[in-house]
Amino acid sequence: MTDTPREGGYRPGYEVAAEQVLELIARLRLRPGDRMPTEVELARQLGTSRTVVREAVKILSALGRVRAQKGRGLYVADDEGMLGGGRWAPFFLPTDLDHVYMLFEFRRAQEMETSRLAARRATPAELAAIEKAAHLCRQGHDTGREDLFNEGDDAFHTAIATASHNMFLQNTVRQARRLQGQSHMIGLRGSLGGHAAKAVEEHEAIYQAIRAGDPEAAALAAATHIDNTLDDYRREIQQRLFSPTD
Repeated sequence: MTDTPREGGYRPGYEVAAEQVLELIARLRLRPGDRMPTEVELARQLGTSRTVVREAVKILSALGRVRAQKGRGLYVADDEGMLGGGRWAPFFLPTDLDHVYMLFEFRRAQEMETSRLAARRATPAELAAIEKAAHLCRQGHDTGREDLFNEGDDAFHTAIATASHNMFLQNTVRQARRLQGQSHMIGLRGSLGGHAAKAVEEHEAIYQAIRAGDPEAAALAAATHIDNTLDDYRREIQQRLFSPTD
């Protein structure tokens, strides 16, 4: 199995292949439901082994981007990989930085509105859920546990969406966060470094504004949080692209 150098170590061959499969899907303009090349054909086109391709397909299946049907072949997954669910929706490629930046742009508007509505509509129980999630995220940061931090972060944004009492915003928040998670899982994994410490404080600012019933302060705090997260993401990408390699 061939690995590829990257800062801080090597990337598994199946991870690189997963990126290449996504790029191939985009290049061939395949849409949800379209049949993909076979594992043998993919291995030939990517210049790797069928074993590596099989592992890559497993990753993409877990991410909801590829569907393997026994005896029938591989297919581009249906609407689970889309924002909004429909063939009109753009196909999100987590290795395309333009797509990732557009997703941040979308999330900024989305998170501002959910926070604004939550400040107007949150019940005492929903406020408690937001506070609990913020505390969990802080606990993950303080203990260096990335899994706990991520769990708290996801719960925090989900709880705010729930408190907005808007089912469409709740659904799109969930979908947008899942898509953003894909850009980290495929070759762009995050960590507890960088923005994590600020994120904990930004969560607290959003929560306090929602608790105070101040919609515009909540929206501004949410915008600041997304902007800072994007800035941190840009720095990470630049570091990976321009750091000297052996």
